[in-house]
Amino acid sequence: MVGITLQPGSVTLADLRRIYRDAPKVQLDRAAKEAVEASSRLVQEAATGDAPVYGINTGFGKLANKRIAPSETELLQRNLILSHSCGVGAPLPAAIVRLMMALKLISLGRGASGVRWAVIALLEDMLARGILPVVPGQGSVGASGDLAPLAHMTATMLGEGEAVYQGRRMPSRGALTAAGLTPIILGPKEGLAMINGTQCSTAMALAGLFDAWDLACTALATGALSVDAAMGSLSPFRPEIHALRGHRGQIDAGKTLLSLIQGSPINDSHRINDTRVQDPYCLRCQPQVMGACLDLLRNVGATLQIEANAVTDNPLVLTSDGSIVSGGNFHAEPVAFAADQIALAVAEIGSISERRIATLVDPALNYGLPAFLSPAAGVNSGFMIAEVTAAALMSENKQRAAPCSVDSTPTSANQEDHVSMAAHAARRLIDMNINLSVIVGVELLTAAQGVDLRAPLQTSKPLAQVIAALRKEVAFLENDRYMAPSLESAAALVRAGAVLEAAGRDLFPQLSLGN
Repeated sequence: MVGITLQPGSVTLADLRRIYRDAPKVQLDRAAKEAVEASSRLVQEAATGDAPVYGINTGFGKLANKRIAPSETELLQRNLILSHSCGVGAPLPAAIVRLMMALKLISLGRGASGVRWAVIALLEDMLARGILPVVPGQGSVGASGDLAPLAHMTATMLGEGEAVYQGRRMPSRGALTAAGLTPIILGPKEGLAMINGTQCSTAMALAGLFDAWDLACTALATGALSVDAAMGSLSPFRPEIHALRGHRGQIDAGKTLLSLIQGSPINDSHRINDTRVQDPYCLRCQPQVMGACLDLLRNVGATLQIEANAVTDNPLVLTSDGSIVSGGNFHAEPVAFAADQIALAVAEIGSISERRIATLVDPALNYGLPAFLSPAAGVNSGFMIAEVTAAALMSENKQRAAPCSVDSTPTSANQEDHVSMAAHAARRLIDMNINLSVIVGVELLTAAQGVDLRAPLQTSKPLAQVIAALRKEVAFLENDRYMAPSLESAAALVRAGAVLEAAGRDLFPQLSLGN
């Protein structure tokens, strides 16, 4: 697999998606080394100087008025990491930890953090050799950076805490030794540079974005399948309608839906003499609802791409004039807003998908299909409770979609008196997307069942390919069976991108920002 060379300041969403999905080899562009070392020299000078410089020869937060002797700077940085390793809860998934480490490389590579190149080299080596710190998911309020999770990441570099290496969780020092690496001793400001920053929140938000985008595209496929199963109209997907409104996402969604259904013999069979005038909103308004979600996710992508390339620690080393300046780039408000918007999109995608499921199982709405899509309804309940499960998860996601960014609580003896809650906003996306994958999986099951019940009429070629991929894992529901495995298999296909592959990825919108 071709690796990725990270160019600080210009890393793309496509690069970040590859790091998250494919775990390629990652290293920083060597052109960054000169700026990194220049800022490190300024920090070394400040550490031995007479003037107090926050976090370099002083304590932290409310302890900033405490001067630190040059002989104690290494201990200061080590104690900072150990004392801030206060995370709790389940560890973050490996893919998110890997992305978080890459984001820290990008930030340090901008040459405004004052770390030595040796710090960057160790991070690179850990990624290259598959050493992933165990990072508890809870404990950050997104204020002075993601302090607790980033401290756990950094602790592994010191040989403290735990890491996963070659599939085993073990003490970090043992993992480093087994991989032929040596723990680092942090110099002035280096601990602060490592834990100040938004890289944990941003990594979780990016993961949420990438998963939500794929689920949105998959929901277009299952939505198209539902339209054909319900013998819905193609007219609402005509491009002229969407051009008149002008939203990019709506145009893209309408084009995809039309491409997926066009040529379906089922659709051709009821085009003339269908007495229905209009379909329910969950079928007819898919371009408007899904398009708005696509636009929202693209806007979020623009924000998170900027944040991924940003320097978000404190103080910042400005090599242009040699100054070291305290600011507030660590405040994760942009990430909190972005994650809240992803949550809204995820909730809405699930909401309209669940309404299509409900339409298909209801004999009053499904245009001649049997109740709950069972060929022998009565003694069989068919997809009755699968729809209820989708409704339960839809409601759970709607509850979780309440904004986190409007919350705040003062911390650190009121020094950090307004916080973003970005980590809360982003971490919930993991579970929300899992819920959404099940909802879309249930729609896949019900829509495929509905199309199969229309036999001998057939659906379009792309949608037939989707059903064929499903039927390799889940059989047509002739009679009631133990249903939980069917739901999990369908959700697993959705999460793996199998629906998009079966239909043809070129039919679906791309998360592109012009790069």
